[in-house]
Amino acid sequence: MTSASTPPSVVGVIGGGRMGAGVAQSFAAAGSRVVVVERDGSAAVTALERIDKGLRQAAERGTLGGPPDLDVPDRVTVVSSIAELPHDTDLVVEAVPENAALKAEVLAAAENAVHDTCVLASNTSSLSVTELSAALRRPGRFLGMHFFNPVPVSALVELVLAPGTDTATLDAAIRWTHALGKQDVVVQDSPGFASSRLGLALGLEAIRMVEEGVADPEAIDTAMCLGYRHPMGPLRLTDVVGLDVRLAIAEHLHATLGERFAPPRLLREKVARGELGRKSGQGFYRWQ
Repeated sequence: MTSASTPPSVVGVIGGGRMGAGVAQSFAAAGSRVVVVERDGSAAVTALERIDKGLRQAAERGTLGGPPDLDVPDRVTVVSSIAELPHDTDLVVEAVPENAALKAEVLAAAENAVHDTCVLASNTSSLSVTELSAALRRPGRFLGMHFFNPVPVSALVELVLAPGTDTATLDAAIRWTHALGKQDVVVQDSPGFASSRLGLALGLEAIRMVEEGVADPEAIDTAMCLGYRHPMGPLRLTDVVGLDVRLAIAEHLHATLGERFAPPRLLREKVARGELGRKSGQGFYRWQ
């Protein structure tokens, strides 16, 4: 493991989607060598383009944390299989879709590819890290590192502990979070953790209010932004996160925590129509 003043030397990121690319960009900007695992060739190209664009924009804003002429290909590479992760990787973050079986599969594969003291982390926003740790031979080196979208500019990483997470694993995750210029919050494993559970509760109630005709989305969001100083209203945030993602989390919390997290009919209908938010161009708002 690296010293307290530096990020991990080598980081593996499994999944090159928006979240995975954001995690990769953040560590690359902090000085890590990053290896992104993306099996789909076109998605791999998109991931590199997204990371390259994000790093260059950060350099233009003066927030890169490294030389403004950073050569992205020298810092970030993409491979097509988990077995290609460098053996000396310090940290692996999986950022694949919210499917427990898939996450357990890729984490187990990553454990076989890297050395025994490499920290393994899941970027899950709601799934049980305790259950995911059961797929590993050494569960003490595993925890949740829940990054927020968009990762490069978000100030928070929620660190989620399974009962068997080692103290050394947590200490390393805290150091590396700070090396990214972000703040950690440490929570015990529980459905939805702290952030998703509270954020979803507000978002679902806002959707119900639209469904019931209480107010339109813009009015509800404005009320929360100006009345409670939220940087973004719950419905616009739902669009940014993705209505399909919100629905999946709601279904999980509904099953584990009860009726108060039952997905509203309007949310199900929008997802069925393909109105997924910013990524589809239409959610509660229209996006260019």
